[in-house]
Amino acid sequence: MANSTINLHQSGSQLDYPVDSNNLLEALEQHQIAVEYQCRSGYCGTCRLVLLKGEVDYLTQPLALIQEGEILPCCCKPRGDIAIEI
Repeated sequence: MANSTINLHQSGSQLDYPVDSNNLLEALEQHQIAVEYQCRSGYCGTCRLVLLKGEVDYLTQPLALIQEGEILPCCCKPRGDIAIEI
């Protein structure tokens, strides 16, 4: 995967998506960005974030209900540059 940039809307920060990250939640943790989570596998929805721009690919289909524009970072990776509300 080519390097992707994660844009954090509230702070204006731009982070590189580490190529060794298994998912977006792990990438955020590697940058010391705290995200609440419970299951880390798409069941509970606790880590739900709003995707403002870009697209993600799900590694496993989330079982938690998500609305249009929401993502579960525990089970997805960015498909290029993204912007999230955090």
